[in-house]
Amino acid sequence: MLLHEFRPGRLLVGLTALALAAAYAGDAADAWTTPWYAVVPVLCGGLGTAALATWVAYRIRRRSARSRSSESTGAPASSSGSQDIR
Repeated sequence: MLLHEFRPGRLLVGLTALALAAAYAGDAADAWTTPWYAVVPVLCGGLGTAALATWVAYRIRRRSARSRSSESTGAPASSSGSQDIR
């Protein structure tokens, strides 16, 4: 059983941040040279991909929820109309 639902957009944003951190950590350790402007295309590409993944996941969840709700034809749990908290 999952503790929470899978969020692919957050995963992609985290991977993008890790990639940028690794690139600049390698630059700081003098393993390679990373230009300062490299952050712009990597960050924009990562955020755009994360937005697309989030939108696709939302559409899939919405479609599956719609198909589940059309299958339930039973009466609601309480039809008395009273919503009082006791």
